[in-house]
Amino acid sequence: MKAKLSDVILYVRDVDNLKKFYAEHFGLQVIEEDSVWALLDAGNSSLGLHRMGDQYLQQSDFNHPSDNNTKIVFEIDQDIRTARAGMISKGIKMKEIKTFESYDFWLCDGRDPEGNVFQLKSRKANSSDHDPY
Repeated sequence: MKAKLSDVILYVRDVDNLKKFYAEHFGLQVIEEDSVWALLDAGNSSLGLHRMGDQYLQQSDFNHPSDNNTKIVFEIDQDIRTARAGMISKGIKMKEIKTFESYDFWLCDGRDPEGNVFQLKSRKANSSDHDPY
């Protein structure tokens, strides 16, 4: 069997807020939506935002970002330092830029308004780039 990732679905408190966040900051276009759901075009796959069921909304502390095991990775076509600085200037929490030896990308993690982790991934200019940070 050969599989291809088609969608990532996040269960969220506020579909409209996150829909606006990913549209504004990542340029994702809404391709489908209703009162509890939004599907955004993320290139080769889609990002689904599904409203949590009421029983889960009542159990969750909205002011505390949840730890989770999911990370949404966006490959960007601009300098990662510039992209990170732009996110921070808009109040988005971002970690430091990092890379790994023999890895052709710079990486930087951030969190959306509900605490979901996303990562910016930017190709190094060439494979001999050294860490300028």
